Parts: sequence; structure tokens; C-alpha cells
Amino acid sequence: MKFKIIIDKEKDEEIVATVHSRSLLTDEIEALIQKHTGAGLIPGYTEDDIKLLSASDIACVTVLDGKTYAIDSKNCRYRLKQRLYELECTLPSSFIRINKSALANQAHLDRFQVTYAGSVDAVFKCGYKEYVSRRCFAQIKRRFETK
Repeated sequence: MKFKIIIDKEKDEEIVATVHSRSLLTDEIEALIQKHTGAGLIPGYTEDDIKLLSASDIACVTVLDGKTYAIDSKNCRYRLKQRLYELECTLPSSFIRINKSALANQAHLDRFQVTYAGSVDAVFKCGYKEYVSRRCFAQIKRRFETK
């Protein structure tokens, strides 16, 4: 891997990385750049205030009663204005779809728990649980087996 910085006060600042595929390193670089520039912060709404959430703070994004919510690492729920499909395109690759209406951040996943009925729940480090569909669980298994 090569690394090069060109300092030119005449040009606009731009960061370009040429990689073979996305990885944890590329996600960390992207998060660092977005944190520095203020981009990548998602406004989360509660009844009282607005909090800017970074992708690394979000454990799960889910849809409840037709509204999109982010669950953070402290198990606090924030209402989001974006739709799930919009967030899926903008969030880093560490977010994986776990069912039709939820995305999970791999960094915040604690374990997968099999229920008595045979279904699977994703259990997050913050204590939040979300159902994992069979189709998504098969894709998740393939994703972890290739690593």
C-alpha cells in the first residue's frame, strides 16, 4: 500500500483512496475524515433535543411504526428523518442488513441468540435485541465465513 500527501494551497482539498475492496481500514479512514469535516453526522431527534450521531456511535437502525430510529451504544433511541434505504447507502460497510427493517453495526453486535421457536435474534452490547430474518442470517454467515 502506498501513501502520499500533496500540499498545494491553490487546489481544493480532496482525499482519494484507491483500494482493491472495502475493509475495516477503509471504514476507519472514512469515519476519521467524516468526523474531521463534520460530514457523516446524522441528526437524531428526541422529544427534547437534537443530537448529531456518528456512524460509529450507532448500534442499530430500525423502523418502528413506519418511523426510522437509531439505537446508540447506550440503548437510547433517536428518531431519524432519512429512510432506511437512504441510510443503507450512506452508512459504512460495517452496517449489515439483519431483516427487512433493520441495519446492524457489526462493531456493536455482541452475539446471535437462537430462540425457542427457532428464530435468531441479534443481541447488541447495549442490550438491545432485534430479530434476524433467515435470508439475512444466511448472508451474514457467508460474510463472516469469508473473513
